[in-house]
Amino acid sequence: MAETPLTAERGLICHAVVEFAEAGGPEVLRFKNVDVPDAGPGQVRIRVKAIGLNRAESMWRHNQYIEPVKFPARLDYEAVGTVDSVGKDVTTVVVGDEVNVIPSFSMNQYGMYGEAVLAPIHAVVKQPQGLSSVEAASIWIMFVTAYSALIQDAKIGSQDAVVIPGASSSVGLAAIQITNSFGAKSIALTRTSTKRKQLMDAGARYVIATEEEDLVKAINEITGG
Repeated sequence: MAETPLTAERGLICHAVVEFAEAGGPEVLRFKNVDVPDAGPGQVRIRVKAIGLNRAESMWRHNQYIEPVKFPARLDYEAVGTVDSVGKDVTTVVVGDEVNVIPSFSMNQYGMYGEAVLAPIHAVVKQPQGLSSVEAASIWIMFVTAYSALIQDAKIGSQDAVVIPGASSSVGLAAIQITNSFGAKSIALTRTSTKRKQLMDAGARYVIATEEEDLVKAINEITGG
């Protein structure tokens, strides 16, 4: 989006953000010019370069997510951009840093669809080296989702086998990579053999086409019972 500052008042920048006042498809989204204040305690303000688009945002827009939407609402978890204001208690980033926002807050509190946005510092990390803004905006929600389940909760190790349903989805592909990186056996599930090569190329150690094979038998053979 083109930058359109509308006020020179100190501490405020007026930028376009996206809001919606009712649940529905993309047609309910509206651009709105708002004053974005300096970052408050525990916050940073970011000039946005790229945002992520995920199923979570679609479900939020349809008011079908894990919490009810409070209208009028903003949306989006992921943003990439440059810090231009930090709260007085923020020490992990400074003005001018390139950062990413990761999914770790309620979209009733923050939304990343905008030219300039506020974000909670606990959800802000520095831009990974070697990634473009668009690449960085595309990775967080699927890898955080898979990592939380496999590593924080299940604590998988090299002796484990991990069965990954819907393996060609973004979270499924992230799960394959994380499983492999911890030395476990990645077993990708897909309905037919159409995506077998794609999943093998993505790193899946085994692929089971659930509409063509006996799922339990195949897993028992792979894992030795």
